[in-house]
Amino acid sequence: MPTDTLEPFVIDIPQATLDDLHQRLARTRLPEGLDDRGWDLGMEPHALRTLLEHWQGFDWRAAEARINAVPAFHTTIDGQDLHFVHVRGQGPHRLPLILTHGWPSCFTELLPLVPLLTREVEGLSFDVAIPSLPGHGFSAAPRAPGMNITRIADLWVKLMERLGHSKFLAHGGDMGAGVVERLRANHGGRMLGVHMVNVFNGYPRTEGLSAEEEAFLDRAMAWRAREGAYAQLHATKPRTAAVGLHDSPAGLAAWVGEKFRSWSDGGGRLDGAISLDALCTVLTIYWVTKSIGSSLHLYHEAFSDVGAMSPPPRKGAPLGVLICPGDILPAPRAWGERWFDIQQWTQLPRGGHFPGFEVPELLAEDLRAFARRLR
Repeated sequence: MPTDTLEPFVIDIPQATLDDLHQRLARTRLPEGLDDRGWDLGMEPHALRTLLEHWQGFDWRAAEARINAVPAFHTTIDGQDLHFVHVRGQGPHRLPLILTHGWPSCFTELLPLVPLLTREVEGLSFDVAIPSLPGHGFSAAPRAPGMNITRIADLWVKLMERLGHSKFLAHGGDMGAGVVERLRANHGGRMLGVHMVNVFNGYPRTEGLSAEEEAFLDRAMAWRAREGAYAQLHATKPRTAAVGLHDSPAGLAAWVGEKFRSWSDGGGRLDGAISLDALCTVLTIYWVTKSIGSSLHLYHEAFSDVGAMSPPPRKGAPLGVLICPGDILPAPRAWGERWFDIQQWTQLPRGGHFPGFEVPELLAEDLRAFARRLR
């Protein structure tokens, strides 16, 4: 396509691709033993069998129709092919807003926000854009090295400009939080405000930390030792891990499903906070687009991104932070205020790492409160 066009995009997965997936699921060969260890050693075997059985019977065509009911597009910016959802809000007073997902999620996590944010409430609505990160789902894999968090932020500015927005709001979680932080750092003049889930725990352990901050960083160190091997693998040997995940739907379900269970506020259940249909939608998107390998590769690029891994500028565009109690490592406010001049800090009563899936109404409400504060 010409590089300056916005082409409508409709998902239509070939039936042969879905048939192959079902055949592979039917031929799954699972390891034996260790069923009595719960989740201590990773994906719990009974939960995996339940997920695989659900995926085998999952109605992708119904999910595909629901996704296609929301307007989506493809465009090319700086040689990068991007997929994104774009829905204009109701009423005359609309604020442009870009929402960015993380890993192992995808753009579908943020779709529940579309009707909540495009609806006019007290004279305010949002024009919502939801791009898929490069190499995730329906956004093509980068064609060359260097597509890191900083460059993705650059792409988002150009995407929003192409949609007619010289200034806009931005929200993100997980990798998406890194993207919006880079928007604030490098494109502050374009930002009406930035809203992120949690505060990165990897900034330096500086002098003068409070006891609460010290305890938080100690928890972060313990978590990385106990749970963080996946990130090191993604960052250092993504191609090795990608082979098994690309070839085996059961392997993909275990790798992704374990994170959805561990990082969500579901009371220890795989389907406690996020439905199995929602999870199977994400799994199917990764499978049919053959993008799990390129999604892992973003960790390599992110960990090599000097800007994204360095302390952010304290001053800048207005910042709001949302803290979910069931997230991986909910940061204390003192840690957030050490690095940012924060205008809004919200501690939710529930929710985990995927608030778009888990508590979309609360997330939308907080975004609206942030926008009203800016007005």
